[in-house]
Amino acid sequence: MEEPPARRTGAVGCQRCFWEFWNYETPKVIVVKNRNLGIMYRGVQLLILLYFIWYVFIIQKGYQESETGPESSVVTKVKGVARSHSRVWDVEEYVKPAAGGSVFSILTRVEVTHSQTLETCPESLEVPDAACSSDSDCVAGEMDMLGNGERTGRCVPYYSGPGKTCEVSAWCPVEDGHTVSESLGKMAAQFTILIKNNIHFPRFGFSKGNVKDDKNGYLKDCTFNETTDLYCPIFRLGSIVEQAGENFTALAEQGGVIGVIINWNCNLDLPDSACNPSYSFHRLDPKRIQVSSGYNYRFAKYYNCNGTNTRSLIKAYGIRIDVIVHGQAGKFSLIPTIINLATALTSVGVGSFLCDWILLTFLNKNEVYSARKFDQVPSRPLAMTLPCSCQGSPSPRPGGALIHGHGGSDSPYHTDGTPAPGCGGNACTTQASSPANPTVPGQL
Repeated sequence: MEEPPARRTGAVGCQRCFWEFWNYETPKVIVVKNRNLGIMYRGVQLLILLYFIWYVFIIQKGYQESETGPESSVVTKVKGVARSHSRVWDVEEYVKPAAGGSVFSILTRVEVTHSQTLETCPESLEVPDAACSSDSDCVAGEMDMLGNGERTGRCVPYYSGPGKTCEVSAWCPVEDGHTVSESLGKMAAQFTILIKNNIHFPRFGFSKGNVKDDKNGYLKDCTFNETTDLYCPIFRLGSIVEQAGENFTALAEQGGVIGVIINWNCNLDLPDSACNPSYSFHRLDPKRIQVSSGYNYRFAKYYNCNGTNTRSLIKAYGIRIDVIVHGQAGKFSLIPTIINLATALTSVGVGSFLCDWILLTFLNKNEVYSARKFDQVPSRPLAMTLPCSCQGSPSPRPGGALIHGHGGSDSPYHTDGTPAPGCGGNACTTQASSPANPTVPGQL
């Protein structure tokens, strides 16, 4: 049974597509005499080369293998004494915690509620629903999570003024009852902070610290200076706040969080002395948002007075210091160099693609350019048919020999009148030739 023509045509099409897949494509060089297009082409190439040379290789050091996030350790130590209106403060009292880690706070102002004992007393007016007019407004046994203790069910006069609040069983008096404020702000600006930092890049086996290796007591007589004492990491608290762009007096009153950022940017193709730390200071808490700005916390000091457990509740305002370490190290490596060079050379071809698109889309000669650019060459050269009856063509002679015509050229016929090889009737064939000037690229 004979196959339907449609199925036969589909099979032939699939076979043709299969063999077309194995064709080889090669670029064809065509010189286009268009100065504007040429300027655009060279301009795109120049921009691409400048990008890779200046940005990739010089700025980003694309020839290096890099490592970020070094292993780091931070040790801190604060020194200084201060006096409030009633007492002297030393390091053990105003630095919390005292362990000397990368995050610590320095007290600048405290609100102290002295001599609290476990008994009953009026609740604070700042607690929601604490105000009352009679005992019926206070539910016995009720505890407010924003309050200070358990309600007894009684409505009692407040510490001062005509108001009344519900009575609670708690540490009394409550915080707002008898609070004394003390400030360290005037002298706290002179406190000094030693920040020791050591980093290690495991990929390159490189380690370094920010303290000068000197056995002559170098750290006892120096303070940080970016030009003369880069490896003396001793900073004044007031200087840190000032470099963060803040007013020390205002910050000490409400507290805040200051970030000390240490950055190590090391080019390991250079000597170790070229790898130095850089310091920057920023305020980290959002000072423009009043609800969440500032920094404070509470703690208590307990003692026994005449057999009674007593404590002092302290609400501390302070400057919290967060030491943050960043770093990056790079060293020459052949693999990223080859990858970036290959990318650069490949990207230069973007200019050709752009100009080809403009030629094929917008220029008046786009049809001519398209016809010249895309050629198909068969696997076997085609025969070209030429007329044989041209001037000076040979004519046949008897005996089978070729006859020379006018001009001395050979005839396409034997002497017996049969066509010579390569001739058929009145036409002769020859192999397809290359363009008129095969050694010169095509020009438009």
